[in-house]
Amino acid sequence: MDAQTRRVYLVLLLAPLVVLAFVYLYPLSRVLWLSVTVPTPGFGNYERLLTSSAIQGVIWTTVRICVLTTMLALVIGYAIAYAAVHLRGWRGELLLFFVLLSFWLSVLIRAFAWLTLLQSRGVINTWLMDFGLIDAPLALIRNEFGVVLGMVHYMIPYAALPLFANMRGIDPRLVPAARGLGAGPVQSFLKVYLPMSLPGLISAGILTFIFSLGFYVTPALLGGGKTLMISEYIAVQINDTLNWGLGSMLATTLLLSIFALLAVMSIFVDLRKVFGVK
Repeated sequence: MDAQTRRVYLVLLLAPLVVLAFVYLYPLSRVLWLSVTVPTPGFGNYERLLTSSAIQGVIWTTVRICVLTTMLALVIGYAIAYAAVHLRGWRGELLLFFVLLSFWLSVLIRAFAWLTLLQSRGVINTWLMDFGLIDAPLALIRNEFGVVLGMVHYMIPYAALPLFANMRGIDPRLVPAARGLGAGPVQSFLKVYLPMSLPGLISAGILTFIFSLGFYVTPALLGGGKTLMISEYIAVQINDTLNWGLGSMLATTLLLSIFALLAVMSIFVDLRKVFGVK
């Protein structure tokens, strides 16, 4: 390779790096700078993580909802992935198609669909009252139940697809071999299949949890302002109260938490495979 070709390759490499630094790294650096300079220089904003009960309450609500969402999405996603792997022919493909169809739907469409179903005069409450099962509408939205339900619906594909990819690599002859050696169906699953699917379960769990941390639209619509998660709280600080220092601190903390989770995830699985990088 001559010198001119190397220079061309260097320019082709540097050009996207410069664009990335301008549109991504520079705004992130500004957010980090605001978190330690507004309203006064120092780490006063970060000290509020330890002293502000309001911030601690929002963080606890976010973690609680994300953990519950992740657990439910993993249970449902595991069942879907297991069925898709073991169903033969078009049945497994059809199941995957419906998972992908849900994956392609906009988060805004999903949230408004759940609003239509769950509101006090929505489809579910109307049916329950028509059948005489309840006397008054149930509170299905503007609380944590509605937020978790909407988030689980959105996160199921993020749990099911990595699990499906992992299960496809498990030798299907291992469980029948365990059954042939005298193990029961439950014991074969717990001792053979579940441990082999554990890397996919861990990667899907951390991936689902990371995506759940940044949810904004679903908690804002289904929570109705009564269930405040950290993304919505950041938006309130930036747009309404104009407390840029506090909002930037929370955004930086959220970003660093995601990086920490990715670091933990890299211990158990190859991140290149999770994100489709060869």
